[in-house]
Amino acid sequence: MDVASPGKRPRLESSAEALSHFTFVASPSVPSLPHRSLNPVVTPGEPIPAEPGCLRGHGTLMLDDGSLIATVAGVVERVNKLVSVRPLRARYHGEVGDVVIGRIVEVGAKRWRADVNGRQDSVLMLASINLPGGEQRRRTAEDQLNMRQFFVENDLLSAEVQAFFQDGAMSLHTRSLKYGKLSGGVLAQVSPLLMKRLKQHFHVFGFGVATIFGMNGYVWVSPDRTGGAGAHASDGLNDVSDETRAAVPSALVTRDERERVCRVRNALLALDARRVAISPVTVAAVYEKSLQAGLAPRLMLLPENVATIVDPALSLLGGGASVEAGELDAHKDGGVLA
Repeated sequence: MDVASPGKRPRLESSAEALSHFTFVASPSVPSLPHRSLNPVVTPGEPIPAEPGCLRGHGTLMLDDGSLIATVAGVVERVNKLVSVRPLRARYHGEVGDVVIGRIVEVGAKRWRADVNGRQDSVLMLASINLPGGEQRRRTAEDQLNMRQFFVENDLLSAEVQAFFQDGAMSLHTRSLKYGKLSGGVLAQVSPLLMKRLKQHFHVFGFGVATIFGMNGYVWVSPDRTGGAGAHASDGLNDVSDETRAAVPSALVTRDERERVCRVRNALLALDARRVAISPVTVAAVYEKSLQAGLAPRLMLLPENVATIVDPALSLLGGGASVEAGELDAHKDGGVLA
């Protein structure tokens, strides 16, 4: 096609004449705004201000020109020269020594597989549990045949992260009387990023509710059957003797105990909805506020009530209240993850 055909020249000339009648005005100057990277929360691809020679951590990427950008949406954390981004929402990434709560999903050869809200299922080896009566010996073929007497599918258990396999899977163990099978309670699931590392993850509230704060975001809530024994509340969880296992279902839960358990469970979900750090202190604050407001447990999670009952927990964290050992570590982000 001939671009310079006579039929198209008049159209181009008429377009140039039409543009000559317009007057282009420059837009008014807009004051420069501070860069969003100065805030603790960044989005993927956003530059992160860093000093020369800094170390790249998780959630960051170093470009060819030496600048650092975020690869996930989260909060910027700095430890000396190490710069990393903690995601606002992510699966549990375990550490050795963490107290976790899991659900058995598979019974295999010499091992159980448990869901711990991680990137992959964790592994509980047969050699990593206590035998009936606390017997110390090598596991035999007979023990393998009797594995379902300890844990079966959908059983809940508390355990501790012992190590990691080469593929990244967590290895658990229950070789302590405070760990073992869980029954007679309710499981509350919250964000793992809201769980704070405590000196004692087994906590008994003064109003008669026992809790296990799993670092993987699973919190076990049950009536206190120890009479407020505190640190010894979990003794006997891992007692797999026939007498203990037969006695567990016989414990009846009263109406008042059920209501207290439900109130604690809804307090956990309210804190999770408002993205507030979860600890015994914040749970107790929400629990007491719901009682003062006269709210039934079933009304605590209504949108108009969640903000009202969570405000005391925010004031505790925002005011830098000192907390006794074993209840809450200092929260460097003010308790809220945005």
